[in-house]
Amino acid sequence: MEGSSAYQGDFWEMAEKSDGSTVRKPRADAERNRLLLMETAKTVFADKGSRASLEEIARIAGVGIGTLYRHFPTRDALVSAIYRNETTQLAAAAKSFAETHPPVEALRLWLVQFVDYVVTKRGMSEVLDSLVGGTSELYADSADLIIGAVNLLVDRAVAAGEIRLAMDPLDILRALAGGASISCGPAWRDAARQLIDILIAGMRAGRSG
Repeated sequence: MEGSSAYQGDFWEMAEKSDGSTVRKPRADAERNRLLLMETAKTVFADKGSRASLEEIARIAGVGIGTLYRHFPTRDALVSAIYRNETTQLAAAAKSFAETHPPVEALRLWLVQFVDYVVTKRGMSEVLDSLVGGTSELYADSADLIIGAVNLLVDRAVAAGEIRLAMDPLDILRALAGGASISCGPAWRDAARQLIDILIAGMRAGRSG
């Protein structure tokens, strides 16, 4: 593995802060490599599980192994980064949908994205279970973000008078994630999307209940 002093100059660039001081930040190309490595690793881990090597991930991503280690010093660091990134994107999508779509449509779009998130998590279950420090802290942090996201969208739809919800919003997510314990194949994705439409139709019907 390359020594840190050999690549620090390439990995970082200086940025000026509002007070005139400077702070180091990753170069744009370094950030692209980081995202590329996470996306590649997500696919490889889903395909090969714990048998996937970091060398293989770097090769498929088209970067050197030194580049991978610059961003992710250990296998656990890479796995955790992928999971946190997926969760952060899912939470950010809730805010984005809320700002750009009507309440119920925003909720539906986000639940569809949640289905894809569950598929990713299931695909990485083997490597997640292999984390040296366990998954308790990782899952706890992720749960807070996801619960906050679904509550944001549900509360918005309820406030607009578009749905009535007689259950904990988390139960909606449990219903969708439950099917993943059986299968995460294409048929399950389609069934999950149908379930989303059924759940939303029920919540809409409940307005007059």
